[in-house]
Amino acid sequence: MTVIELPDQQAAALKAKAAAQGLTLEAWLQKLAEEEAPSSAPRSPQEAAARILQLQKRVKPDPEGWTVHDYINHGRP
Repeated sequence: MTVIELPDQQAAALKAKAAAQGLTLEAWLQKLAEEEAPSSAPRSPQEAAARILQLQKRVKPDPEGWTVHDYINHGRP
């Protein structure tokens, strides 16, 4: 179990949101966590390709100029 400390005003606001959905704060937070957690369901090829492209945009070029194949084959006879 993890304890998160919040100011009383924020905690009250979250409790009110939970109560508006007929849930306790704990149940509401668990529901939110389940909705936000990445799905373990397999992705379609289109979703996988889109995710790869998204990740590639964040990857910086190797300062040495090596490719993935260079790293894989490094030190191999």
